[in-house]
Amino acid sequence: MTPPCVQQLPTHHADARAEVTTSTVVDLLEFLQILRTSSSVAPLTQVRLPVDDIDQITIKGDHVANLRVAVDVGGTFTDICIFDESTQSMRVTKVPSTPDNPMDAVLNGVKRANIDLSDVELFSHGTTVATNALITRNFPKAAMVTTKGFRDVIEIRDGTKDDLWDAYSDVSGPYIRRRDRFEVTERIDYAGNIVSPLDEEEARKLGRLLKKRGVDTVAICFINSYANVAHEVRMREILTEELPGASISTSAEILPEIFEHNRFNTTVANAVLGPLVSGYVEKLDKSLTNDGYAGELLLLHSGGGSMTSEMVKRFPVRLAASGIAAGAIAAQHVAEQCGFDNAVGLDMGGTSTDISLVADGELRVTNDWEVEYGHPIVFPSIEVLTIGAGGGSLAHIDIAGSLRNGPQSAGADPGPACYRRGGTEPTNTDANLWMGRLGTDLADGEMTLDRASSKAAIESKVAGPLGLDIDAAADSIIKVANANMADAVRLVSIRRGLDPRDFVLIAFGGAGALHGADVAKELNIPTIVVPPSPGVTSALGCLLVDIQHDLSQMFTGSAEDADAEAVEQHFKALELEGRDRLRHEKVAEADGVFERGISMRYQGQWRSLQVKMGTGPHALREAVQLFHEEHEKQYAFRQDETPVEIYQLHLKALGKTPKPSFKPSPVSSKDPGEPLEVREVYFEGKWHSTPVYQRENLPSGAAFIGPAILNQIDATTVIPPGSSAVIDEWFNIRITLSTESGEPALATASNDSTTSAN
Repeated sequence: MTPPCVQQLPTHHADARAEVTTSTVVDLLEFLQILRTSSSVAPLTQVRLPVDDIDQITIKGDHVANLRVAVDVGGTFTDICIFDESTQSMRVTKVPSTPDNPMDAVLNGVKRANIDLSDVELFSHGTTVATNALITRNFPKAAMVTTKGFRDVIEIRDGTKDDLWDAYSDVSGPYIRRRDRFEVTERIDYAGNIVSPLDEEEARKLGRLLKKRGVDTVAICFINSYANVAHEVRMREILTEELPGASISTSAEILPEIFEHNRFNTTVANAVLGPLVSGYVEKLDKSLTNDGYAGELLLLHSGGGSMTSEMVKRFPVRLAASGIAAGAIAAQHVAEQCGFDNAVGLDMGGTSTDISLVADGELRVTNDWEVEYGHPIVFPSIEVLTIGAGGGSLAHIDIAGSLRNGPQSAGADPGPACYRRGGTEPTNTDANLWMGRLGTDLADGEMTLDRASSKAAIESKVAGPLGLDIDAAADSIIKVANANMADAVRLVSIRRGLDPRDFVLIAFGGAGALHGADVAKELNIPTIVVPPSPGVTSALGCLLVDIQHDLSQMFTGSAEDADAEAVEQHFKALELEGRDRLRHEKVAEADGVFERGISMRYQGQWRSLQVKMGTGPHALREAVQLFHEEHEKQYAFRQDETPVEIYQLHLKALGKTPKPSFKPSPVSSKDPGEPLEVREVYFEGKWHSTPVYQRENLPSGAAFIGPAILNQIDATTVIPPGSSAVIDEWFNIRITLSTESGEPALATASNDSTTSAN
């Protein structure tokens, strides 16, 4: 092949130049043409020239060695991140997502990024396939088999409602309807003793009925199977004989825990997702293999680890919330890179914002979560709070005459009013455009936003009804959006006894850098960090995880009277299973790491708290002490004199995978150079002459005094008046806010979250 021409472009360093093939530039122009014609355009154009996060980029020809590829599928765009270990270089690209067949976007991204899959040693993928399936309920024909008398456990649930006082709001029905839930005769007691044997003739008759009905997947959920798996195992064997080819999930394998509602519902979710996720993964894996990829396809799961395609077929429910976990992992990485133990991740896209929390260097993990209220999925999941606040969120007047922002969104079609595609409702993008925070030209003029259309929408829908001038109306739209996001941060921090002022804010996503400083100011967070490529930071998270399995086993009894040797034997049994799973995923013995945990509670409590568990003769005693400390952190009290009970044992089995090795760049210059332009930008009731810089051209060490705007193809960063900013050695933007305000972070946002009509 004739080597393509090489075009020199400025990079982060005065002496360095990125070498980008003309084919790469053509790809960008082709993509921008897609953006101009596609109905799936995000409120903010999120596309970035191949710019390195570390030193410099070298892209020459079609082949690069030692590639690690991450693909993160979002609702509007699919992000592709490629790291070349041999040159320590990174490049990114974006393609429109294809909701009807997400695999098409993945393969389109691989093609557009010019990746030779034979040179890829690791391919990691974050997907929304499982989450979308649970939301849309487009399931295959499914059935549930349970102990006689327990058919309605998943319908009765725990009796709670998302909104307790709304008499007209009902919890959605179970994933499997009552007519598809069947009972068989069997019973095991709490201690694992067989009270009534499994009626095998009845079980076979049921199997023939399910075959006649054309059932594709079955959830087997027997009461107390966590204490004795024999009946579920035998039922599975019978159904395998009667229903060859069907996907079968047993509750004792999926979640061996005592509470039947949680266990049954998690197993049902696993069953309904089985054929869908397995089909998607098989097709993608086969396509990548046919195109030259020789490694394992790794899929990010909700717990912040990854699984191979074969293991995903056994535990597809773990892919629920796969996509949002990637952003949280990336936020943790950026915080650690910058030396911060405590960080809040603000991932603001076109439709929603995901809030994550890193405390003492670790992401918060929860076992209590669901895609839909009332249908718990009890696997460890990175705790992420999602709210309807994005670049396309609609500003509207509610029935009481107050200004609201979201959760409704303009979506990709028609999009914000400034797109001139028929949208008439004002959005956050329209308000930012009018206030000068966004420029009218994006991606070197390939996409133009119409300021007049934004003005008309804001005037007719907000300014007029509230009796405000256009500037105050646009400012109010942004303030309400910022207040909503600040309230979400308070939910994940202050309600847990954590002060946001002790944290740094990591702002990313297509719109995160636009709003990050204002949200931080609302919370009195002193520092904001904006990663080098905010719009595709989530994809980077897929490259930073290990293969991970979370195992658990019930173990109830007094901690004081517990036999340490018996506890150790149970942990060894869990480690044996963990090693088996890692071996199944082709993880070398030397790359396996096992982390123990133990759930405890005070005598008389029914909710438990998980803490770390060490090894050695004093491990249990040390875990009890740690439980007292963690209980005080979580609930603001401890009872050292109250007996502590062991509830459950946990094991995290990790298979270490290769990760990018980032290198810092020496500070080269504090001078940001001449701005591209100076434009008027609205801040706090006044218009300010504000310099606008192209971020890709800025060297490490470049310093700013606000106001300033930093443009790049995938995001825009706003540095407000009275603040300062510097480009650090990792090419993050570190923004420091002034500390004039003495208002505590615990203040509510009630005064800012609405603006009432006179």
